Amino acid sequence: MLAFAILVYLRLRAGKQPTSLKKIVIPPLGMATGFIMFAFPATHIPWGWGLSAFGTGMLIFAFPLVVTTRLERVEAGIYVRRSKAFIFIMVTLFAIRLALHGVVEQYMSIPQTGALFYLLAFGMIIPWRLAMVSDFMRLQKAEI
Repeated sequence: MLAFAILVYLRLRAGKQPTSLKKIVIPPLGMATGFIMFAFPATHIPWGWGLSAFGTGMLIFAFPLVVTTRLERVEAGIYVRRSKAFIFIMVTLFAIRLALHGVVEQYMSIPQTGALFYLLAFGMIIPWRLAMVSDFMRLQKAEI
C-alpha cells in the first residue's frame, strides 16, 4: 500500500517539473533488474504463464495509462500533462491486482505469484513508456 501511495504521489508531482528522455527511460531500465529473480528456482513459472502475464500487462493494463498520459510543451520544457483519470486508473489497476493476487496465490507459491505479477507490471510499463518516448521525440522535433 505504501509503495502504491508513493507511486501516485510521484506521478502527480512529476507534472510540475519538465521531463526528459532520461526520466522516461530509466524507470523501466531499473525495473528490468527484477528479472534477476528468475535465477532462483523458487520463482520459476511455466513459460505460458509468464508470456500470458506479460501479454496481459501489455495489451490490457497498459492501455489506460497510454491513453491518459500526454506530454505537452510549455515554453522551453516538455511536461507530463496531468490527467484527472490517472488516480482513478491507478486505484482500479491496484484493486484488480490485489483481487487477482488473492486468487492466484491459491494455485502457486508466493515467490511464483510475485514473479507472475512482476511480469504483468513489466508488460504494462513498457508500452506506456514507449508511448511517452514517442510523444517526447515528436515534441522535441517540433521545436526544431
